[in-house]
Amino acid sequence: MTVQCTIPADLTSGVLSIRDPLEFGQIADPGIGGLIWQRNPLASFQDWIDTLDPSKLPRARLILRPDVVRRAVNEACTSAGTPHGPDRDRLIDDIAALADIFAGTLGARWLRLRLDVVTTNACRRFHIDQVTARLVCTYRGMGTQYGISAGGDPDVVHTVPTGSPIVMRGALWPAQPDPGLVHRSPPIEGTGQTRLMLVLDPVDDPKGKA
Repeated sequence: MTVQCTIPADLTSGVLSIRDPLEFGQIADPGIGGLIWQRNPLASFQDWIDTLDPSKLPRARLILRPDVVRRAVNEACTSAGTPHGPDRDRLIDDIAALADIFAGTLGARWLRLRLDVVTTNACRRFHIDQVTARLVCTYRGMGTQYGISAGGDPDVVHTVPTGSPIVMRGALWPAQPDPGLVHRSPPIEGTGQTRLMLVLDPVDDPKGKA
């Protein structure tokens, strides 16, 4: 298995690179398994979040309307003791914006939001999520890994850059033709790394299981 940290320029990986979030609508195009919005985090923000005490990183698991995401993330930051300032505001604003974009793209009235602080090998097996679609953005640490597989692990593994959101079709909305896109959280146990991940799923029934 070969690991690459670059984003391919074509669809041989089942993933399309985009430069504008308005292009997320291409997730509905034939043969698309996922989209990555290529962007570069501000160096000052990345330094802030990379050096923040992990105990002060926000955590949350909620089902909520997109219009209350900003308030919920602000409350999660307050609960964790995330320091006030422009970088905290930037994190909250970015999560709220991604929630609006993702919900608008899929026509979702509700979202399942997770902010996970990860130090172990969570979801280390390559898989397809049992959802219609999922957005993942890693704000701190190594990004999501993905590749093409007809069964088993991919021969070539790509890593999403830190700070770049990836939207992937799930098993409930399969790509046709199916490129065989699978993904996983990178194995980091024992490395001393801490990851901060945002995960968004569309939800039809807010009373369903979180």
